[in-house]
Amino acid sequence: MQGVGRHHGELVPATGRSPAPSLHQRILDDLQENIVSGRWPPGHKVPSEQALTETYGCSRMTVNKVLTQLARAGLVLRRRKVGSIVTARDTQSAILKIYDIGDEVRALDQSYRFELLERTLRLPTKAELRSAALPSRRKLVALRVMHLADERPFCLEERIINLSIVPEAADEAFVTLSPGPWLLQHVPWNAAEHRISAATASADAALALNIAAAAPVLVVDRQTWRLDETITRVRLTYPGSRHSLTARFTPLQRPLSPADRS
Repeated sequence: MQGVGRHHGELVPATGRSPAPSLHQRILDDLQENIVSGRWPPGHKVPSEQALTETYGCSRMTVNKVLTQLARAGLVLRRRKVGSIVTARDTQSAILKIYDIGDEVRALDQSYRFELLERTLRLPTKAELRSAALPSRRKLVALRVMHLADERPFCLEERIINLSIVPEAADEAFVTLSPGPWLLQHVPWNAAEHRISAATASADAALALNIAAAAPVLVVDRQTWRLDETITRVRLTYPGSRHSLTARFTPLQRPLSPADRS
């Protein structure tokens, strides 16, 4: 599949992504990737409906539906007689960095490796459909990964990946990269939810982490979205006695525009 990027003010093909199931989805994926990757920064004017219609050889109605969906997701602002503008993030929004667990371990001056314990291709369960925006008839990849520090269990990762967004994951063996950093390299996301809680270990988690049943654990539940569809949902379980969590938040700064200064 080829999409569009922008080079010196002109639309140019973008390559290297898997085919989308429809022309509408193809246009949506292309524009969304340009926005969330930063190729089109806040304030950038999206190509006009007429330009996109000519680029993709489609109806103006198809383009209009795509831009409406992007506006609903908060990625663009549509203005009459101006067109669609990439929106700026709130100046006081907090940034939560998604850390590589391998980097966490190495920061403790310990050796790191991971083991893929289980990998399954399956349809989403009813519980997953209720808690995540997933297509009911498309398979997902379910993974269990053990991250080790100095050969001791450090974190149990339990993850699902939506194959309608990341079809490449169906054939990925996760040999050289664990799922987290692999996903960050392969698919952009525009929203994430991050929940941290104290809990007691389930029987399966206790066995995998080599801790006592019902021992205290720190649980991080994270979900990322691309527009309004879930990319991945992951549960990270850390032995409570071996882990602490530190997060640093930075306010985003946006340069004042001429309109802001007036």
